[in-house]
Amino acid sequence: MCGIVAYLGHKSARPILIEGLKRLEYRGYDSAGVALLVDSTFEIHKTAGRIAALEAILPKPKATQTVGIGHTRWATHGEPNTVNAHPHADATGKITIVHNGIIENYSTLKKWLTEKGCKFRSATDSEVIANLIGYFYATDNSRDGQHRPCDENKFEWAVQQALHEVCGTYGLAIMCTDYPSILIGAKKGSPLILGVGESEYIIASDAAAIVEHTTQAIYLSDNEMVVVTPTGFRTKTIDNVLVTKSLKDIEFSLEQIELADYEHYMQKEIAEQPTALATCLGGRIDLKSARVVLGGVQNLLRDLTRTRRIILTACGTAWHAGLVGEFLFEQLARIPAEVEYASEFRYRNPIIEDGTIVIAISQSGETADTLAAVEQAKERGARVLGLVNVVGSTIARSTDAGVYLRVGPEIGVASTKAFTAQVAVLTMLAIELGRRRHLSSDFARSLLAELHKLPAKIDRILEQSDHIRDIARENMDKENWLFLGRGVNYPVALEGALKLKEISYIHAEGLPAAEMKHGPIALITDQMPAVFIATQCSQYDKIIGNIEEVRARGGKTIIVATEGDTDIARYADHLITVPDATEQLQPMLTVVPLQLLAYHAAVLRGHDVDKPRNLAKSVTVE
Repeated sequence: MCGIVAYLGHKSARPILIEGLKRLEYRGYDSAGVALLVDSTFEIHKTAGRIAALEAILPKPKATQTVGIGHTRWATHGEPNTVNAHPHADATGKITIVHNGIIENYSTLKKWLTEKGCKFRSATDSEVIANLIGYFYATDNSRDGQHRPCDENKFEWAVQQALHEVCGTYGLAIMCTDYPSILIGAKKGSPLILGVGESEYIIASDAAAIVEHTTQAIYLSDNEMVVVTPTGFRTKTIDNVLVTKSLKDIEFSLEQIELADYEHYMQKEIAEQPTALATCLGGRIDLKSARVVLGGVQNLLRDLTRTRRIILTACGTAWHAGLVGEFLFEQLARIPAEVEYASEFRYRNPIIEDGTIVIAISQSGETADTLAAVEQAKERGARVLGLVNVVGSTIARSTDAGVYLRVGPEIGVASTKAFTAQVAVLTMLAIELGRRRHLSSDFARSLLAELHKLPAKIDRILEQSDHIRDIARENMDKENWLFLGRGVNYPVALEGALKLKEISYIHAEGLPAAEMKHGPIALITDQMPAVFIATQCSQYDKIIGNIEEVRARGGKTIIVATEGDTDIARYADHLITVPDATEQLQPMLTVVPLQLLAYHAAVLRGHDVDKPRNLAKSVTVE
């Protein structure tokens, strides 16, 4: 879960690397570093801390330094300090690398390399890759004793030999002092793209580091590498088989990843939800015929209609969206559905029967556990759909078909607008399958018409931001919260609790409201905040009873209710209202005040909202 960026071109490399690292800092911010190639030696600067700390120790840039690599780290092996920061060089100083991923057999390789005389400086698994490449480069022999063919480029060959020995995942950028005008990138399980400009090239973990310089890129697939020179690039497999890659347009602009007038990306992305949701829905709803048009799966809808079982697999916030999807598919389409944590699904020998559809949900499209679940499902014969935001991402390319969220880049670590869009796409798919199975056209049309109105309704919720900040201020010193909901709003309770945990570091537990009295009610103490989603719904009277149970034990009630509900105020210490909506559509509204509540609590407590401790945006490692 690190960010890597590398540059080869005609400009000074260091400012481009630093700017790229700043745009990738949401991927990791434990430490950072750059390596520049100067006069056949590496000039390496690295430090614990964030990019600003790295900038502070850098000397004045030199225009002659036109090749370099950079890294911002989220620690997996080795504590986050200067020694463990990337880039890492091999023992001879000829090879240097930056790495995103995990090398599973690093201890075996490290022992073998140590026996061969290699010296290690860090506690990272990544340094093993540098030394492994350096070993093959120096010996000119493969591990089984085969000599390098004389017509093979020695640097490329050494990289290929090393990657054949590695088990695990990697996104790599690699330099060699003897080949000062060559930059190599390689990918397996971790994202890597090459931005192609005018006589300049940028290798990066994602397009955010590239878009200021070019809108054209190629996306590497697993076990592929790219060799970049001043005159062009070649792509091949690590088995040395040439691969032809086509240039793709980057789907967002530089303006979309700028903060504009906002303090934080999370604040910006919460505020963008009306526009993002309208874009997600745009062109996909035909009210006249009560149809949904989802281009990525349109050709499969006849088969999907005959689906016997749906498995939704995801992690974190995307798992909560999948849980909403379970309610929707069962209620609207009458298809049995279940939600699986991708991190568990991949290991528990899942049963995939004929007629099973697996839907993988991931904002980045690079989540390692979800990608592994996709591969598991495909191996067992399931048709797999992807629901992702990032065009060209690994999950988007690995699934049989899918739907893009189209909400633009999401930079804040705590996902917000992606969640509402994930729920929106699942809602559209459930309505369309339901209409093809048993829903009346009139009911489908009414739901689709309501979907169109949701962006304006979210705007009205956002107007309560100051009121929600006041609620957060009064309760932010409480270290234990409950979030409670029923039915389709139970996943929203889970999501609200997760948001508060992620960025404010307050312990919070999300529960189905009816389960509270089966144990968790023992946690309730005087003035403990309990957030209830108590909108007008089929279980409204039941959740009022749950509110009374908390009040009777001295808990403080924060209630999200439907506008115009004049009765519920008497149960609330704090009341937040959302516009009325059909029950199945409510999660896209009720989640917004919980996002704001978490955001304001974190800001008031003095935390870095966009870079919460121990977290990174895209979890590309196990």
